[in-house]
Amino acid sequence: MITTPLTPDLVRGIAELEPTPRGLAPHRLPEWVRRQFPDPQLLGVEAQPSGVRVAFTTTATHVELVSQSSRVVYRGTDRPRGRVDVVVDGALYARDELTGGDSVEVDLQTGATEAHAGPPHVTTVTDLAPGAKTVELWLPHNETLALVELRTDAPVEPALADRPLWVHHGSSISHGSNALAPTEIWPVVAAQAGGVELRNLGLGGSAMVDPFLARVIRDAPADVISVKLGINVVNFDAMRMRAFVPAVHGFLDTIRDGHPDTPLLLISPIFAGIHENTPGPGALDPATFGSEQVQFIATGTPGDVAQGRLTLEVIRDALRAVAAQRVDDPNLSFLDGLELYGEADALALPLPDALHPDSEAHRLIGQRFAAHAFGVGGPLTTEIGIAGRRIRGE
Repeated sequence: MITTPLTPDLVRGIAELEPTPRGLAPHRLPEWVRRQFPDPQLLGVEAQPSGVRVAFTTTATHVELVSQSSRVVYRGTDRPRGRVDVVVDGALYARDELTGGDSVEVDLQTGATEAHAGPPHVTTVTDLAPGAKTVELWLPHNETLALVELRTDAPVEPALADRPLWVHHGSSISHGSNALAPTEIWPVVAAQAGGVELRNLGLGGSAMVDPFLARVIRDAPADVISVKLGINVVNFDAMRMRAFVPAVHGFLDTIRDGHPDTPLLLISPIFAGIHENTPGPGALDPATFGSEQVQFIATGTPGDVAQGRLTLEVIRDALRAVAAQRVDDPNLSFLDGLELYGEADALALPLPDALHPDSEAHRLIGQRFAAHAFGVGGPLTTEIGIAGRRIRGE
């Protein structure tokens, strides 16, 4: 077997690889962000390799990826393990559920934590067809992972990056929460349907209109960009209207400093009944602790928006107005999140925890997004240039 060093040209969708005693840790945010704002929640989610894949061409028929995972588990609640999805020449070939790894067990009622150590995991891919092929090992979106070793029975070369690069930023829904596997999260579904290369900056609980995130997008290579904002600001009760609207303008201004003409799509939140007309903060419902499905609730007062408090309904109107006010930016478009998942969809495909879609709803959202954004004449088709201003959902 040949051992190939895991270098950044083999690992797509990252800012950098950090050498650690346990292996190479993929980071979706650069070191300067992690140093400037070492928030434990942010550090935890950016280290989960959502949208990250090891991609190479090879004639190998046998591939092994050794990894060391780390995850948070909640006592009394069964959460699915992360998966590694093996995609060969664009088609799903195998799905490997992680075993072992380290974990931190949290008691939701007391807040007590207990650490457990576990062994590395080996993803083994066998019986690949002979001849040249492109292999992508999509890493789990819901567990932190260190890459230990890549072993094959033939040499590998970095896969050719020949598709338009789409940089997307959003919340836990963009991160992939409640999807079962890494290629089932909606940005991956959309990227595969749209024929684009994804860099996913969906960060669970951390789509907070942070200036450093705008700088990351500003400095990142990108052919097309989308930004989905709102739900985290509501469920953290992080801003009032007076702060939110200028923050969004500033966020877009910073992106435009590095990408003045790049197609840019601003997206409002999908439907979530608990926050449609009720401000945050959101919280876990204690009545569901220990059940098969913990649920979220909104703890604000319904309709309490007179002092500038934010709900999803208010956020959607505000983001639509922001897009409309930026008449000097012909490459900026707006998409109402209700077009991706609305109230009728919530009846047909309910949010299991009242906040995050399951794999089937992720697939629906990804397909709808791809049709809108990457379809003929869509706002993120690279052929549009300066002619493509669109505001949808009116």
